[in-house]
Amino acid sequence: MNIAGFQKLSLLDYPKTPCAILFTQGCAFRCAFCHNPELIPMVGGNVISEDELVSKLQANKKMADAVTITGGEPTLQTDLPAFMRRLKAAGFKVKLDTNGITPSMVKTIISENLADYFAMDLKQTWDKYDEVIRVGAPALIDRTRETFALIQNSGVPHEFRTTILPHSHTEDDFMAMVGYLKPGEKYFIQETRFETTLEPDLPRQKSFNTAQLVAKLRAAYPEVLIESR
Repeated sequence: MNIAGFQKLSLLDYPKTPCAILFTQGCAFRCAFCHNPELIPMVGGNVISEDELVSKLQANKKMADAVTITGGEPTLQTDLPAFMRRLKAAGFKVKLDTNGITPSMVKTIISENLADYFAMDLKQTWDKYDEVIRVGAPALIDRTRETFALIQNSGVPHEFRTTILPHSHTEDDFMAMVGYLKPGEKYFIQETRFETTLEPDLPRQKSFNTAQLVAKLRAAYPEVLIESR
């Protein structure tokens, strides 16, 4: 595992559970609002070994018995399932954050019950997805859709989330994305953190009010659990 960072305690990154956070290096997407742009290159990271990290997690287990693995994009790490097996064997609950780019790995994780919770980014409507990820590769979007379906049908607790890209997203886009979800699923709309973004001059104006949008979405899809962050 190419580990780029470690936070020993968060009260926000695992639902209703104190957790440690592990950041992995590398991401194939180029989202303008990315607030961890230093994690995008595949090179770098390696700030802590797996053995040292597990030792720190075990020493901190009374405070946090869950681990959130995020990035970057964790599923680009070929040894991710092996590391998750190690965490599960040590008695930790594991949450995986993913952009969905590697459905084969997510399938393995589901089949081996290695994740207790998934959080997947839903960047845009499928037909406008490349406006956000900016990779010009339809096959990657197809893989993301496959992962979306895998998580939906996994039986594992999960959420989907969309970060607002001001010059891309519209109210109609959010209506369409919530329409992809099943009754009882969780959906979060996240504001862009403008302090650090991949594109430093990212436009800040939005074409809608987030609170009003959430109210409209709830009215249209009362069976989906919708919140803003």
